[in-house]
Amino acid sequence: MSSHDTPKPVRADAARNRNRLLEAARVAFASEAPISLKQIARDTGVGIGTLYRHFPTREALVEAIYQQELTQLCAEAEALLSIQDPARALRSWMDRFAEYASTRRETTDALRTALTSDIMTASRFRGQLCDAVQSILDAGIAAGAIRDDVYAEDIVVALVGMFAMTSQAGERDQLVRLLDLLMDAVRRPPA
Repeated sequence: MSSHDTPKPVRADAARNRNRLLEAARVAFASEAPISLKQIARDTGVGIGTLYRHFPTREALVEAIYQQELTQLCAEAEALLSIQDPARALRSWMDRFAEYASTRRETTDALRTALTSDIMTASRFRGQLCDAVQSILDAGIAAGAIRDDVYAEDIVVALVGMFAMTSQAGERDQLVRLLDLLMDAVRRPPA
């Protein structure tokens, strides 16, 4: 590996600024009011140049927030398995995915676009979601609670499709019904 392949270490103040920008943007994007990148920089106490050094575009900032929160969401799969049976853990994780996706006003369109575009088919985003779902499926198959012919990618695609079609205000009840139908489809029928 040449010295050009080695990433430069990030200075502590630069890492702090990046984390503060992400947190300010997360709060700002969760609000109902439109917010500018300039306002996010101002709220963080840094200049707009600092924001653009870390996130050259609004989409890059949204993606960074999404990646951070997606990592946290995926880690919840194992946490749920430690306190619930696998079928209940899968349904709880689906609810958390829906809640996560529906409460991020600014990231909702980015999420839908990222997960449904051809470019993202084998992406790390979709891969992370599939890995989280697969860990629950594996536990469910081992426990005899989930069918062994269910694919994590199919669950992820179904979730994204359900969310995309029911993300309008007032359609939460339909999403809940669809999630229940999906769970009925993946459960192993009683012997």
